[in-house]
Amino acid sequence: MGISDAAQNEHPESAGNPETGTRSVRRAANARAQKIGCDICVIGSGAAGISAAIEAARLGRKVILVDGLPALGGQAVNSIIGTYCGLYSNGAYGYQFTHGVADDILNDLGKLDKALYYRHGPVTTVVYYDEIALSRWVETNVQKHGITVLLGAFLRNVERDGRRIKSAEFATRYGDVIIEATGYVDASGDAALTWQAGFECRESAGHPVYGTQMVVVENIVEDKHPTRDEMRIRMEEKGDEYGLMRRNAVSFVIPGRRVAALNITHTETPLEPFAMSKSALDGKNQADLAVHFLRKEFPECFGDCKVRAYGNPGIRQTRWIAGRHQLTLDEVRSGFRHPDAIGRTAWPVELHDTDKGYVWQSFPIDHVHYVPLGSLIPHECDNIVAAGRCIDADLAALSSVRVMGPCMAMGAAAAHALDLAGSGSVHQIDIAALQKRVGDNLDRKDAPWEIRP
Repeated sequence: MGISDAAQNEHPESAGNPETGTRSVRRAANARAQKIGCDICVIGSGAAGISAAIEAARLGRKVILVDGLPALGGQAVNSIIGTYCGLYSNGAYGYQFTHGVADDILNDLGKLDKALYYRHGPVTTVVYYDEIALSRWVETNVQKHGITVLLGAFLRNVERDGRRIKSAEFATRYGDVIIEATGYVDASGDAALTWQAGFECRESAGHPVYGTQMVVVENIVEDKHPTRDEMRIRMEEKGDEYGLMRRNAVSFVIPGRRVAALNITHTETPLEPFAMSKSALDGKNQADLAVHFLRKEFPECFGDCKVRAYGNPGIRQTRWIAGRHQLTLDEVRSGFRHPDAIGRTAWPVELHDTDKGYVWQSFPIDHVHYVPLGSLIPHECDNIVAAGRCIDADLAALSSVRVMGPCMAMGAAAAHALDLAGSGSVHQIDIAALQKRVGDNLDRKDAPWEIRP
């Protein structure tokens, strides 16, 4: 019996001759971009972008969600950040600051086995999450809400009509796409839409802000895990010996999984393409050195660990919009509530402006600081609202509001602001109406929530 006969007997439903036909094709010299229209185009599918897209879809708007990666989730998923920060007020058991899509994620992932873990205090409450579970939540909920998705798409051109964006053109490996929208959410992280449109943007005038190459290791011994102070002291003592750049480390462990997500590197995040590409490779080299250090210096916990995954380069602050208002460090420290506030947090000033460490300035237990709509709106444009780490703030202030809790609040506010503006200007919307819509993210203070595992 020949191989083909045996295969047909084993799988009779596939019996027959395979198709062998091909045809020749050639790209047309005058190939045109595909055009598509929508109410709101969201650029970037991280925490801010997903919140904006889902909120806009719930408002009945036709939404197109674009990302440069071939997968949704932004850095939250693809850089394996691993933690929701800034979601709760200070102290071990604070109240929740941001609701809406954040509630859905916490509720749905909380029903899964070992997909969430709440690390309580003493200063902040941080939620560790499983990036695979979050990835599938994002994908299924984007589809559930009827959002049109364009992945692997890079912004190449923006058409303007004065203060308005008319269209955005994207390059994909399958052809160019032009999206015409009434309003746009710039959740790109690098203010890509605002920058390509030629509107004013900002960058750091001094030291660079370092990113992190996250790495996930498996097969750790959880009950032998060193404390953060033990890791920091050992890194300071032996960092040169192991060739480490960063001298402090954070390890995120969801109990029972024998897995740790390591925030243990510092990588440059330049806005020049070849330099950024080199930095992406250098970051993985740093991660390898750090894992080697942990195996040798803490063998009881990490001696048999293996790298399970390297995230995409994690980026904190690069370029951001020049808004109607620049949030300042003084406003953050004083807890000033802006008349057009749309979100809040109490996350510390966390400025990664040196290669070996970072500034960490926490706030009292009753502290709250706010994000104003004016910091989300480019002062030169009428139909862009930024959300996430590219809103307007000074270097230190931005470091305290760019984490995922307030970023989701910004995404929600962006969707509602554009919905209220319609074909008009986001600079002229009814602020009271906007704040009524996002009121849970400004004033809700539920009774102390139950102690979670």
